[in-house]
Amino acid sequence: MRLEILSKSQNESLARVVVAAFVAPLDPTLEELADIKTAVSEAVTNSIIHGYLEDLGKIVIECSIKGETLEVIIEDFGRGIENIEQAREPLYTSKPELERSGMGFTVMETFMDYVEVQSQIGKGTKIRMSKEIKSSRD
Repeated sequence: MRLEILSKSQNESLARVVVAAFVAPLDPTLEELADIKTAVSEAVTNSIIHGYLEDLGKIVIECSIKGETLEVIIEDFGRGIENIEQAREPLYTSKPELERSGMGFTVMETFMDYVEVQSQIGKGTKIRMSKEIKSSRD
C-alpha cells in the first residue's frame, strides 16, 4: 500500500486510519492497533513539524505485510535531520518554542518492534518501522 499526503496536520489522522485499515487482516488486538496508530502519528507529525516547517510538502507512507509482521515506511522530502542520534534522545527537541515534548522517536521505539531512521540534510527523512502482530498466531 502506498499513500501520498500533503504535510498538513489534518492529514495525520488520515494516515493513522489508513494504516490501521491496512493491518486489519492480521486481526491485531486493540493494544497493537493503538501502538501502530500512535507510532504512525508521531512519524507523520515529525515530518510535518520538523521536515517541512511552515512549507507544504509530500509525505509518502508505504505499508506491507510479511507473514505476521507489518512494515511501515514514512518518508518526507524536507529539511532532513542534522544529528539522528541526538534527535532520537528522549526529551530532545529542535523546536522548544513550539512546546514539543521531544518524545517522538522514543514513542515510536516503544510501540514498534523495530525503528530505523535515515536522513540527509536538504533531501528528507525516511523512517522504517515494523511490528509483529502476535494476535494473528492465536
